[in-house]
Amino acid sequence: MASTTATAAGNGSGSILPTHTTTAPPFRAHKDADLESTTRRRRRRCLCCCLLVTLVVLLVLAITLLVLFLTVLRVRDPTTHLVSTRLTGLSPRLSFPAMSVQLNVTLLITVAVHNPNPASFTYATGGHTDLTYRGAHVGDAEIDPGRIPSRGDANVTMALTLQADRFAGDLTQLVSDVMGGSVALDASTRIPGRVAILGVFKRHAVAYSDCHFVFGVTEMAVRSQQCSDRTKL
Repeated sequence: MASTTATAAGNGSGSILPTHTTTAPPFRAHKDADLESTTRRRRRRCLCCCLLVTLVVLLVLAITLLVLFLTVLRVRDPTTHLVSTRLTGLSPRLSFPAMSVQLNVTLLITVAVHNPNPASFTYATGGHTDLTYRGAHVGDAEIDPGRIPSRGDANVTMALTLQADRFAGDLTQLVSDVMGGSVALDASTRIPGRVAILGVFKRHAVAYSDCHFVFGVTEMAVRSQQCSDRTKL
């Protein structure tokens, strides 16, 4: 009887299983830390590479724009040359009540323009020329719309109207000049328009031309001229 009880007690103690606590090996924790550190270094390296590439692209773009500004985008002044002058009309006019006779003389003037820029110049309405004689305004002309090609030439034609009665303010000097065979005049021209650079960049521009020329009385043509031309963006 005693042996049966002892056996039962032995069997009961044998049925209780021991409990074990498992811990991660130390080398695995170090491996995870190294992996995270490597990932961070790769991210910083990629960020530095992206910043470096961006700075290089910006630097190349800045150099390109500087070269374009100093070469292509730099506006050079055009040059003008008077090709021909032709008398096209005389129109006397009687004004009342002063009963004075006024004489308007119309000259057809053709001017050759050379554009040294790699940009075409297109001008619509608004081009105007003022003619002065010894500081007095004696005539004007409207310039028709047109276009001057890049690195090319074009002729600009204008009908210049001289108002002879406005010469009366210095009539003595005018008679002296006519008797001498030549009359000195000054012309100031302003032509607003737009320049197209490489067919892409378009900017507003104004072309100016100041000319001093001597008009021969006997040949009814310009003997000499001296012009100063410039363009303003």
